This record gives sequence, structure tokens and C-alpha cells, in this order.
Amino acid sequence: MNFLTDSFLSAILLIWTLNHDLLVIVGVSLKVSSISTFIAAIMGVPSGFLIAFSEFRGKRLVITLLNTLLALPTVVIGLLVYTFISRRGVFGAYDILYTQKAIIIGQVILIVPIVTTLTISAVSRLDDRYRKAALTLGANLRQTAWVIIREARFAITAAVVMAFGRVIAEVGISMMLGGNAKGFTRTMTTAMALEYDKGEFVLSVALGLVLLSVSFIVNIFCNYFQGKGRGNN
Repeated sequence: MNFLTDSFLSAILLIWTLNHDLLVIVGVSLKVSSISTFIAAIMGVPSGFLIAFSEFRGKRLVITLLNTLLALPTVVIGLLVYTFISRRGVFGAYDILYTQKAIIIGQVILIVPIVTTLTISAVSRLDDRYRKAALTLGANLRQTAWVIIREARFAITAAVVMAFGRVIAEVGISMMLGGNAKGFTRTMTTAMALEYDKGEFVLSVALGLVLLSVSFIVNIFCNYFQGKGRGNN
């Protein structure tokens, strides 16, 4: 019990004093996770809209594949991307293995299916009268899409938040593609795994607390935004 208490108190002190190593690790995590989520949102939201409102051969198969990718292990993605960007891979000449770019690529692949699938679910639940009304009033495809996305903005926001929570907590991709280089590609989760292996629990506990705090703050913001929007409606 004393060990747990001492580790927790030391971790709180580490956070309170804004330890430099802690801040660097948190900064790397927030940077790669935010960029990955932004790129995934740009790719996933329009794709989800197009799949939901388009009729094409193999649509059910595409949705089934997207749902399957939701359960794809991070180590599989890490291995797949590694084969392409390693020195002997197709994109080996670009020398991006063990960089933040490599982590971002892997994380984008991980969460694009999440954003796309949840966007499909969100816009499919909307009353089709929104789309028909917009088309009747002379709206083009882009304007119609904006009307629908605006109506589904709360669910889409939740999808993006969920995607962010997925990447900031993942460890397989960051470890395999980033290499856990101190001050450069070491994220909160990879640092926690390393410190645990070394038997140094204080930094691990501190990073765990920061990780939980970030997730908690993001979800509070999301819930506040959704509640405020519904209140205005």
C-alpha cells in the first residue's frame, strides 16, 4: 500500500512541477494524435457521407469491410506499414521509418474506418426529408451534403472524439513505427511500457494520469458542445 501511495504522490509531484521529460512525451503524443485525427476526419467524414447516400454495386461489402477493420489489431497495421516504409520496402527511399510521420500514417489507417463507419451510421439515421427538401429548394450536391452533415454534426463530433481517444491510447503502432526514440517518437503509451519494463513506476503513473485527464477533458468538451447544440435547437 505504501508503494502505491508513494508512486501516486510522486507522480502528482512530477506533474505539478511540469517535469521536462513528461512534457516532451505528452507533447509528442498530442501532436501525432491530433494530426492523425484531423487527417482521418478529412478523409472519413466525406467518405462516410458518399457511401451512405450513394447506391453502387458492392455497397454492403464495403460497409462490411469497414466494420471488419474496426477490430484490426494495431500490431497488424504496424507490421503492414513497416513492410512498405522499411529500407527494403516500396517507400523505403523516403526514410520515414521511426519518425513521427510513420506513426501518423499508421494511426490514420487505424482510425479512418472508425470515422467513416460512424459517419455512415450518423447520416443514415437522419430523416431523408432533409435531403429531399434541400434538393427541392435547388441545392447542389455540396450544399445538400452541408445540410445533412450539419444535422448530424453531434454524432460526427462524437466519432472524431472516439477516433482521437483510440489513437492517443494505442501502443502497437507507435512502438513499431516510431521506435520509442526519446524526445522524438516516444509517446505516453510507449513511455509507460518502457518505464514499466525498467521498474520505474513514477513516470508511468504520471503519464497514465495525464492520459486519463486528456481523455476526460476531450469528452467533457464533446458533451458540452453536444448539449449546447441541442439546447439551441
